[in-house]
Amino acid sequence: MNEDELKFLVVWLILNGEVEKALEFLAKHYHTEKPKLKVGLPKGRKRKALGCYDSKTRTIHVLNSEIFNNPFVILHEFYHHLRTTIDKKHKGTEKYADKFAEEYIQVYKRALHASKK
Repeated sequence: MNEDELKFLVVWLILNGEVEKALEFLAKHYHTEKPKLKVGLPKGRKRKALGCYDSKTRTIHVLNSEIFNNPFVILHEFYHHLRTTIDKKHKGTEKYADKFAEEYIQVYKRALHASKK
């Protein structure tokens, strides 16, 4: 599977409720362990946040079940997981996490657009 096919598949899986499977593909692709996934933010986290990554427990937390299928949030938090597994001190900036997520979503949108032609 090439890079764009992976990106399309990951977004499609998240949108279709198969987030665990999407995380498996991502972890395998980036040669890291799959993060845990939990609905509900940890205590002390801002309620405005849609998601967060806890590097101590290696868990992606999402605010609620509606956010569970949001590819931007899942991919953004996976980026933080990826960065902390590479370098324990570096958590990655929000800008780069946003860019990582947006790149996957743009590939998905381009593929959908191309299939409608």
